[in-house]
Amino acid sequence: MKRCILPLMILLFVGSLFAVESAPSEVVGYVKYECVTGLNLVALPLDQGYALTSEVGDAYSGSLDQISTWNSATQSWDNAVYYDFGDGTGMWDPDLAVQPGSVTMISALEPMSFYSIGDMPATNAQYSLVVGLNTLMVPLNKSEFTMTSELGDNITNIDGLSSWNSATQSWANAVYYDFGDGTGMWDPDFAISIGMPLMASALDTLVWPSGPRGLTSPFRNANK
Repeated sequence: MKRCILPLMILLFVGSLFAVESAPSEVVGYVKYECVTGLNLVALPLDQGYALTSEVGDAYSGSLDQISTWNSATQSWDNAVYYDFGDGTGMWDPDLAVQPGSVTMISALEPMSFYSIGDMPATNAQYSLVVGLNTLMVPLNKSEFTMTSELGDNITNIDGLSSWNSATQSWANAVYYDFGDGTGMWDPDFAISIGMPLMASALDTLVWPSGPRGLTSPFRNANK
């Protein structure tokens, strides 16, 4: 039996995916993540122009006090903390880089809806995985993956996929069991969807998805 992903203190509750078309050649939309007071795992599927965690935090002024990104090299979180000066101003320090497709852990001071609102990114998300734990988001052009087993079999060389269960405040772990004869199974298997942030346990370095990253709009298909 292969190893399970170690629990981490983060919270996930994915909301809904909608969109509008502003022109025949331009598709914009939003992804909503419902968050609770405390730690929440979210992603940035769409291009909002964010390059730094401070830009994300300033968009939710007064609602967030920490934004973290996973550092796969150190296998730990890098934390951008908001320091309130008590005079209506403050600062984020250190400031961390983000981009479309980034997965972040946010510390919310109150229940809130976290939105990724904007244009479809120029290319779909791609992740360089290292041996150990890695964050990733189900890319917007991968709607064919609706279960962790489908995603895991496509990525290959991973033995666990996890999402946070807000009801139990613990990880929901889909683990790959290798039968040693070239076959195996994922158990338990749970539902996933595009835009969903996950933690993956990789057995080898790899780049995923490795295929073409050209834009395919889930929004346009949904509105047909």
